Amino acid sequence: MKKAIQYMIISALAFTFLNVFVKSLNNFSVYQIVFFRALGSLFFTIPFLLKNKISLLGNKRGLMIMRSVVGLISMTLFFMSIKYIAMGTAVSLRYIAPIFATFFALFILKEKIKPIQWFFFAIAFAGVLILKGFDDSEVEIVGVLLALTSALFAGFVYIFIRKIGDADHPVVIVNYFMIISAVIGGLLSINNWVTPVGQEWLILMSLGVFGYFAQLYMTKAMQVGETNQVAPLKYLEVIFTIIIGLVWFKEVYTIWSIVGVLLIVSGLTLNVITKKK
Repeated sequence: MKKAIQYMIISALAFTFLNVFVKSLNNFSVYQIVFFRALGSLFFTIPFLLKNKISLLGNKRGLMIMRSVVGLISMTLFFMSIKYIAMGTAVSLRYIAPIFATFFALFILKEKIKPIQWFFFAIAFAGVLILKGFDDSEVEIVGVLLALTSALFAGFVYIFIRKIGDADHPVVIVNYFMIISAVIGGLLSINNWVTPVGQEWLILMSLGVFGYFAQLYMTKAMQVGETNQVAPLKYLEVIFTIIIGLVWFKEVYTIWSIVGVLLIVSGLTLNVITKKK
């Protein structure tokens, strides 16, 4: 269990630094950021698949393309949102994706939901309403809506992954996502392309590195630890992001925004613990 906790902390830190670098890249369009985020990860996924002689094409290609498209939309909207609102707020809102996924699974996959889960979802949704209700400037509302829409599409990602099941290797699924993101992100960034200089190259390429290792260590943590004990630790990303946002970007969090974040994290953590019992 100790190793699982260490892996999840590494994952949360990697996700946090990914968020920080995205927010710091003010000179680049979100599409160019998506392009480099994907390109950086491809340096890991393609060699892995080739080395292990795993087919890059996979089996359920249509589902993997759909998963990649909704994942790309979700990622792009999330990157947009942290340009408008505090990173901790954006991350918290993105994490309500499991609520959307549960609703979709109820109707699409015919999965059952425990009654107590609805109560925990209500707690998390109350946090969303608090964030939406008290951060009422136009800029804040745009950011909140972008983060919520990102979470909605992330909910579809969960559904497509469940539909793919174990028919394809996880790295094949991620590789599809990164290739499609690199192609579309690259094409959409052509008109507003800004050539990086100096350390900007390092920061942009590091996005893929942090994204890859964040996913890798989260997977490792799930493999060696009990899911209901390890999964809630992924919300450490919210805490880490808030702390760095306060120190690095001088972000401001009102008492209501903190209450909203705590309700979201609490509701989702209780849901994970209950669901896995």
